[in-house]
Amino acid sequence: MIDMQKLATEQRNAASEHIDRLPTLDMVRLINKEDQKVAGAVGKVCPQIAEAIDGIYARMQRGGRLIYTGCGTSGRLGVLDAAECPPTYSIDPESVRAVIAGGRGAMFTAVEGAEDDRSLGADDIKALHLTEKDSVVGIAASGRTPYVLGALDYARSVGALTVAVTCCPGCEAEAHADIAISPAPGPEVITGSTRMKSGTAQKMILNMLSTGVMVKLGKVYGNLMVDVKASNEKLRERCVRIVREATGAEDAAARAALAGTNYACKTAIVMLLLGVDKTEAETLLARANGRVASALEG
Repeated sequence: MIDMQKLATEQRNAASEHIDRLPTLDMVRLINKEDQKVAGAVGKVCPQIAEAIDGIYARMQRGGRLIYTGCGTSGRLGVLDAAECPPTYSIDPESVRAVIAGGRGAMFTAVEGAEDDRSLGADDIKALHLTEKDSVVGIAASGRTPYVLGALDYARSVGALTVAVTCCPGCEAEAHADIAISPAPGPEVITGSTRMKSGTAQKMILNMLSTGVMVKLGKVYGNLMVDVKASNEKLRERCVRIVREATGAEDAAARAALAGTNYACKTAIVMLLLGVDKTEAETLLARANGRVASALEG
């Protein structure tokens, strides 16, 4: 039996006890006021987030993967973060993966019972042929979801880095992971509805993890996403703007450089700033492990 009284995510929020009687504007303001507590809670676990970023980065440099696993809202947030990395940073879709309890269909229709199966969590992660180079981030607001615990336990058994992202400091999941990230955003406006503040906190953390790793992998120059995949008209125009911002080049020069590199922003930037051709720019970037700043300095 689960002792719900001990779960921080199941506590009743005194501020919203009468939300069902409030005028609509007051209700919205109350929710907004509670949401403002989330960023502060996440801020208190920045050291743990940084530790996780460094650990994931070190493994990805050796060919490892970042794998999210979770159930319900937590699982969907993992899928969202993983899905957005390839177009944003032009990475192999296999390098950032997500596993959700209940399979792909659970993204759109709740499969609540799947979260209670610890062995299913282990089996789903095992199917990815995990190695010690990989990093597994288990996402569970309550910090006690069996599916996630099973996945973390299997990941640890093969030597992978394990990270628990919860909203319950001191929860069970912390003992099943190498790094525990557990902000305390406080009770939900609607008791137990962890898709609200807890979900927001988890999304912020996952954004930090993937963004931090990609920055360290050289996918960013300054604060420009120089590895963006130009897969549609909007993103091609973004590439033009990125190259112009990075180099100060005129529009025509930026477009010409991009056209000659199949819209590879990094190569175009190095070509324009150093006055070299495409082959030389690619060579300099290869020597710098894809980092624009290092290529320019070199």
